[in-house]
Amino acid sequence: MSLDDTHLPNDSDAGSGVLPALRHSRLLHFLQDRGQATVAELVTLLEVSRDTVRRDLDLLERRGLLVRTHGGAVTNDRLVRVDTTMGLRMDEHVEAKRLIGQTAAGLIRDDETLILNGGSTIAFFAAALSARRNLTIVTNNLRLPAVLPENSVQSIHILGGAYWPNYQVTIGAIGFAAVAGINADTAVVGCTGVSASGISMTKLDEAAHTAGMIRVATRTIVVADQSKFGITAFASIATLDDIQCLVTDAPPPAELAEALDRAGVQVVICGE
Repeated sequence: MSLDDTHLPNDSDAGSGVLPALRHSRLLHFLQDRGQATVAELVTLLEVSRDTVRRDLDLLERRGLLVRTHGGAVTNDRLVRVDTTMGLRMDEHVEAKRLIGQTAAGLIRDDETLILNGGSTIAFFAAALSARRNLTIVTNNLRLPAVLPENSVQSIHILGGAYWPNYQVTIGAIGFAAVAGINADTAVVGCTGVSASGISMTKLDEAAHTAGMIRVATRTIVVADQSKFGITAFASIATLDDIQCLVTDAPPPAELAEALDRAGVQVVICGE
């Protein structure tokens, strides 16, 4: 259904001279431009009450034009439905991921032990580590040995388990956190979604594996472009309280920014 299909049942709002159909059109185009919107943002934009905005969102969701979330709405294309292969993800948001990788690499110190999970943004991060020296890498991401700069890495430790070819990662049947001797200075992790409730992934096993990486690290850096904002995928990895830093390519929307601030997460935006 297109955004022009806005001939919806009439309702009204006291004090608003905007016809419902026009109001719905403005709401949908704002949502299309932003990808997501909070009730508070829509109240200001449309100059109507919160109750009217909520009724509009409920109605538009029933018509299949958006998806309601806690405190607002997202466009349908922000739903997490089907996983894509690593190859396809490497071709998405390439410039944003490259900048995120470079920025996150600047937060790493020489001689650190890094634990890294799967994902395309992690591959861009790994390739950007050329300025670092004597790094120890622990990872289940089989794409990384080929892209890590040789002069930056002292050793690479690959975590065992079943190989998932679509994601180019290994996932162990037994959590690696129990293996003696695994400790890391920094976990750098990618994810499917970043929301006020935390970070998440579509696959339960991979989310549990990443949660284990966070537990054995002294600090955690999440790398995620703005397309991940407001998404809550099937499997939770960690709450925002478990994260020290988020590196991204754009300021998070108000609700997420407030949650990150409450959790004490440092938000690093590329180019700022």
